[in-house]
Amino acid sequence: MSTYLIVILLIVILDFFWTQYLSYRNRKRMSPEIPAQLDGIYDKQEYARQQEYQKVNSRFGLLTSSIMFLIMLLVLLLGVFGWLDEILRQYITNEVTLTLAFFGIVYIANSIISLPFDYYATFVIEERFCFNKSTKAVFWLDQLKGFILTIVLGGIIFALLVWFYEALGDYAWLYAWGLVTLFSLFMTLFYSNIIVPLFNKQTPLEEGELRDAIESFSKKAGFAVKNIYVMDASKRSSKANAYFTGFGAKKRIVLFDTLINDLDTNEIVAVLAHEIGHYKKKHTLQGMVISVFYTGIILFLLSLFLDNEEIAIALGGTEPSFHLGIIAFSILFTPISLIIGIFSSIHSRMNEYQADAYAAGFGLSEPLISGLKKLSVKSLSNLNPDPLYVFFYYSHPTLLQRMDALRKIDS
Repeated sequence: MSTYLIVILLIVILDFFWTQYLSYRNRKRMSPEIPAQLDGIYDKQEYARQQEYQKVNSRFGLLTSSIMFLIMLLVLLLGVFGWLDEILRQYITNEVTLTLAFFGIVYIANSIISLPFDYYATFVIEERFCFNKSTKAVFWLDQLKGFILTIVLGGIIFALLVWFYEALGDYAWLYAWGLVTLFSLFMTLFYSNIIVPLFNKQTPLEEGELRDAIESFSKKAGFAVKNIYVMDASKRSSKANAYFTGFGAKKRIVLFDTLINDLDTNEIVAVLAHEIGHYKKKHTLQGMVISVFYTGIILFLLSLFLDNEEIAIALGGTEPSFHLGIIAFSILFTPISLIIGIFSSIHSRMNEYQADAYAAGFGLSEPLISGLKKLSVKSLSNLNPDPLYVFFYYSHPTLLQRMDALRKIDS
């Protein structure tokens, strides 16, 4: 057993037990009694339902992650990745084709394993708590569309990345960085126009009180936008949301139809004021810049692993390859990713407070609090999570933290 394999196994094991420890701490916070700070948000019956929903999801998460953890251990110990590489090399000599075939088989195998869990989560757990609105036909069609989309887009990106690293030498990571950056920018600008319509219908928000209120606020905020759409999210779930996407003339506000059903006009305007706050505070731009630099660092570090024969041997292979290098790097990078994730979560939570404060600046604190309460209760959100769990995983402050911050602004 090589040193690299020992390190890889230790990282996989420690990562699993650390995430389960945090989940355990979160489960321990659950109680049949409504905490004093949640009084007036949840009634007794809804709180009991929320606690049961969180428990069921947490236990199911423990089951699925344990199974995936054991499978990964077996794959690493038995050298399955190297074995697959050796088998494919008997029939494929081109490195680009070899990488595509390798990741295609891994993706299909992973999908076969995870699909039963996704199906159970949708048609048993979400159905039990009255969230699921999807039919089996919609579910399987979504899986097929997602599969085709991943194969096409993933295949193109991977093919170009492998070609760069094979043909362009030491500076290949720079070209790869440029490619990934362009792709990310393209998706930011056109995701809602190209990808979303494959799964959901988006129709312009009809004339009326809500559109007038949104356009009036947008004008007041100096955020000219005419592209306001409603998405038929209710065909899959009763959970509500809204998002803002694009830049310049491509700016678009998308409201879930469930959001329109659950909130009143002032609350919807307050939620959108929060989203516009992200744009005004340059959070979207910040996120893109950070993501670009983060991607560049990852691709540079990855380039150091691709020609390492010891890594290939650790995974059961006999010679260096792009695909074995990526797998080893993705695992070895986990501790660094965890640390970066902490700072990313802290930064994200700060941005959420700033966006809330932006909405509060227009006198929308109470409608925003009211809307957030409704959305949290409707989705049975955990309003009393473990602080350490929040520190590591939450990109948003908890509802109670956001309420406190908004009321401090008002006072």
